[in-house]
Amino acid sequence: MPEASPKSILVIQTAFIGDVILATAVLEKLHRVYPDTNIDLLVRKGNEGLFKNHPYLHQVLAWNKKSGKLKNLWKLTAQVRATRYEYVINLHRYASTGIVTAFSKAKHKIGFDKNPLSFLFTHRVKHTLVSGAHETERNQELIKALTDNVPAMPRLYPARSDFDVVNVYMGCRYVCMAPSSVWFTKQWPADKWIELIQTIQHRVEKIYLLGAPTDVQMCQAIAEKGGVARVENLAGKLTLLQSAALIGGAVMNYVNDSAPMHLASAMNAPVAAIYCSTIPAFGFGPLSKQSYIIQTEEDLSCRPCGSHGHKACPQKHFRCATSISIEALQSCLTSQADNSISHATPT
Repeated sequence: MPEASPKSILVIQTAFIGDVILATAVLEKLHRVYPDTNIDLLVRKGNEGLFKNHPYLHQVLAWNKKSGKLKNLWKLTAQVRATRYEYVINLHRYASTGIVTAFSKAKHKIGFDKNPLSFLFTHRVKHTLVSGAHETERNQELIKALTDNVPAMPRLYPARSDFDVVNVYMGCRYVCMAPSSVWFTKQWPADKWIELIQTIQHRVEKIYLLGAPTDVQMCQAIAEKGGVARVENLAGKLTLLQSAALIGGAVMNYVNDSAPMHLASAMNAPVAAIYCSTIPAFGFGPLSKQSYIIQTEEDLSCRPCGSHGHKACPQKHFRCATSISIEALQSCLTSQADNSISHATPT
């Protein structure tokens, strides 16, 4: 650990939303150890809204990867060089952020060995995907010398205004469901979500469907086919921080192995995480105190079929999803005082 607190630290994670949410554990730990250090964060444009009014961040940098990607990367690299950070800590494993890190002029450049430019870093850390370690534990290895071996929990900070928006939905016993995923094989089928809605409807007052604007049509179809009046489609209506605020007050959150699971972790909210083609051993499982991993009980030789997902089941049967029982998810709604959850594995 440094003899004096670093003057400035830049943390880099320009991957997708879930990865960025898990990266907040690094921000939490660094601030806890160095409360007076200026901590900046670099994310891809579109994710910066997660950090609006974040209490521990000095500045959030956003890389526009959709328009003028390379031009914006060079501008960003120049900006980072001009700032002269004492530490640049790169959680991303790809060449683009390797360039920013390698040419940052930082005294300490820390990243994973899988980054193609890691040979230009001052410190490289071995990265292993299937190791039993959670992603927050892998990221903690990057700052172990600065802090210790114990990762913090990821955390988001919805503002009072975010809670003001969702308070109208929170005055009852409710569950949230996030049925969509970028990858088809990480997405529990729509007919299963409909069956779950019909099964648990009498145990809650409201069921809220959450998702991005691109998920509106899917969520609306699930709501209509569910035929349950207490279901409300909120997809596309809430920001990520507003969604996090709503998730934080739910008696249970049903999610795929996707970003909403990490929103629940960051709010320490009860969550049932459904794994279809992927497995928790990849290190991206739920971290909430009350969390459950739901997956098939069948021994499928084809599972997992990849670390991310596919647009369709490579084996054409999609048994990793269709064989998951409704009872496994229903049981998660049992009284929080009862920890003997059948078919659901507490993490």
